[in-house]
Amino acid sequence: MPDRKIVPIHYEILIKIFELDGFVVQRKKGDHIIMTKQGIKRPLVIKTSPRLVPVTTFVPI
Repeated sequence: MPDRKIVPIHYEILIKIFELDGFVVQRKKGDHIIMTKQGIKRPLVIKTSPRLVPVTTFVPI
């Protein structure tokens, strides 16, 4: 089995993934896209600059 890596992805792909999970784009402000979902207390913020979302964004806390 080949080694798998987490790689940066384009922010538009990330937005589509979250939309499939029920998030909607609430607003755009500068280089930030704010998404919300019913039942989720805090909004999801995705930066559009740089266009590739860094891997460190995906690391769970």
